[in-house]
Amino acid sequence: MAIFGKKETLTLPAELPKHVGFIMDGNGRWAKKRGLPRPFGHKEGAKQFKKIVRYCKDIGLQNISFYAFSTENWQRPTDEINTIMELFREYIVDVRNFLSENTRMIFLGDKSAFDDDLQEKMIKLEEDTAHYTEMTLMMAVNYGGRSELAHAARILAQKAVNGEIKPEDINEQSIANELYTKGIPDVDLVIRPSGELRLSNYLIWQCAYAEYYFTDVLWPDFTPAELDKALIEFDRRNRRFGGV
Repeated sequence: MAIFGKKETLTLPAELPKHVGFIMDGNGRWAKKRGLPRPFGHKEGAKQFKKIVRYCKDIGLQNISFYAFSTENWQRPTDEINTIMELFREYIVDVRNFLSENTRMIFLGDKSAFDDDLQEKMIKLEEDTAHYTEMTLMMAVNYGGRSELAHAARILAQKAVNGEIKPEDINEQSIANELYTKGIPDVDLVIRPSGELRLSNYLIWQCAYAEYYFTDVLWPDFTPAELDKALIEFDRRNRRFGGV
């Protein structure tokens, strides 16, 4: 697939990653650089999120996940958290526009921290789109990788107590079956804008063999052309999965 720009033509690989994870980072810094309040950066980041989601679908990506709000993000200033929650509410209403586009929606994380009405909207959206198969869109909210593993461990421990399984029956697949991403392919490519070089507790089990792509571009400036660069770089990588 050729992507045409003003200065160059980029040809995307014939085979794309099965799961691309995005760590949306740099919204606050984007606003600060422009002398604006941090919440304004999140509003711009939300606009870019929608553009990237639509572009992912246009080029045929099957599974995409976005780190929107971590378990640690509750420590941020109240006005910033309120803005993020407001944008989240707006998105849940707006995402209904995707329903006609055969897109499945999954929320990764502990929903219990949110208001009852918001929890109900998330669950309803997941149920209404569960049968869609063209693309799966995952949004990680109140999510932490270690928290997810602890959650899975508690489920398996309770099953052992109930006599449903034996401790020796627990293996990698049984753990994977209790994760929020059950049935979803592991992450092939993690993209993190903003110049930070870390995973930040995002899908740490699912990213065991992921390739990482870092860029100094802040999330509100992360365009489809930037995604093209990441996908082309991914195609150049030699993934051996522990082999030779």
